[in-house]
Amino acid sequence: MTNRSSEQEAAEAEVQHFREELGPFVVAAEETRMPMVFTDAREPGNPIIFANDSFLKLTKYSRDEVLGQSFNFLMARGTDKVALTRIEREFTGDQHSGSEIRYRRKDGTEFWASIFISPVRDVSGAVIQHFASFTDLTRHKDEQAQSRMLIDELNHRVKNTLATVQSIVSQALRNATDPAVIRESIESRLFALSRSHDLLTRENWQSAGLHDVIVAALEPFGIANGRKERFVITGTNIRFPPNAALALGIAFHELATNAVKYGAFSNNHGCITVDWTILPSPSGRRLILHWREKNGPPVTPPTRKGFGSRVIERGLAHELKGSVDLDYRSAGLVCTIDIPAPRGARNE
Repeated sequence: MTNRSSEQEAAEAEVQHFREELGPFVVAAEETRMPMVFTDAREPGNPIIFANDSFLKLTKYSRDEVLGQSFNFLMARGTDKVALTRIEREFTGDQHSGSEIRYRRKDGTEFWASIFISPVRDVSGAVIQHFASFTDLTRHKDEQAQSRMLIDELNHRVKNTLATVQSIVSQALRNATDPAVIRESIESRLFALSRSHDLLTRENWQSAGLHDVIVAALEPFGIANGRKERFVITGTNIRFPPNAALALGIAFHELATNAVKYGAFSNNHGCITVDWTILPSPSGRRLILHWREKNGPPVTPPTRKGFGSRVIERGLAHELKGSVDLDYRSAGLVCTIDIPAPRGARNE
């Protein structure tokens, strides 16, 4: 305790010396909003002999807790040797561009700061103190991290979207030879993908409601305007993550396309109901969705799997780890989709 008191008295004496020798400058340093300290260049570790109020506010230490401490006492745990070397170069004058260092406040929270260290010389030119200023970079670093995260997420979305587009084009070329048919097949599915993207964009790409995904997929078929009475959706607006929402949007587009060409919406009397529920299972909670068509023309099971059915089955199996059953009943198609329920989803 006595040694600490003696060090404190010596530090206070140095501060008083500053006021006498560098009076106006010290007053300015005390008043500025930039965090600043002076260190004693003649002692090992460059102990702090002056700290302004801005520095104390930044670090959450009191003046008594700072004076006499080594300049590096704020270094965050795990600081690498490269950072320590940069600070040493700042003190020796071998680095003049400033160094970005991670520091630790009294309460344990960490912050980034850029430091600039300049020598204070006596009349003979000898370095007797160092003057260090800090620029808080925490917000800047947080924004950088956020930007990197957004860029990574964007790259992920673009790769997934391009993979989906590649699959659409590949399947269209494999299933048709007429250029007009190929063009219509590709364009309609790209528009479906675009509508799902628009829906997710409105939701800041956090998630999308199942009811909203279905409505967006069916909108170009006139379901939302003019045929609403022929289409009934029953179920809570359970939210799905982006990749799942995109896969579901394309699946419902394929079902609606089939309904317009061959099923319930190929005449003036057919109707479609969609409902879903969440059920327990040994593998976890499952969402079971039914797409049921009725009052359309008689249905005949296809002799081979079409493009649309492959898109539905493969897309949902890949993105949602789910399964699809297409039951071509004579009274109307029944599509059953069995997928893992999103986390937190509940029946109401």
